Amino acid sequence: MKPTDGWRAIYGNDYYICRFQEPGEIEAEFAEMGTETVMKALLTYRVPDPLMLPKGKPFGHSANTPITLPSWLSEEEVNYYVTKFNKSGFTGVINYYRNFDRNWELMAPWGGCEVKVAAKFVVGDVDLVYHMPGMKEYIHNGGFKKDVPMLEEVVVMEGVGHFIHMEKPDEINNLIYDFFHQFD
Repeated sequence: MKPTDGWRAIYGNDYYICRFQEPGEIEAEFAEMGTETVMKALLTYRVPDPLMLPKGKPFGHSANTPITLPSWLSEEEVNYYVTKFNKSGFTGVINYYRNFDRNWELMAPWGGCEVKVAAKFVVGDVDLVYHMPGMKEYIHNGGFKKDVPMLEEVVVMEGVGHFIHMEKPDEINNLIYDFFHQFD
């Protein structure tokens, strides 16, 4: 089954990846909401449930609902992203999700191949991807280690969402630094 068909079967049409499939549709809704609201909603999303973007009410609230920034995200950072996305729009980023089925088809010849390099995996415990059906089981019950036999460690950071490098930069830098320095 193609990935988007599977997600649609599990979550329905409002699931963010499913909503991203029709060119121009979500872009028009994001334009109505405004780039700043979209960026704040995306960057601060910390619900370990599927991201649903119902038509007319993406992110489950109106565009006028104030979004409080967490301590790790400044208005200056948000404004940087807003400036960039005001110039480019969201289509380029959304096209990544539109290409899931094609990437799945292109990667089929490598199904079952092992990644044979030393690796460490870090994820936040409130990252919505970590909570996708089957993901925790894959990561913790041997599937990930089977595919990446040299996986040395899985680190699950408490209270951290999808943007771990922004939320916990010092901790992430230390994990990366320590990982590489073990090979000195």
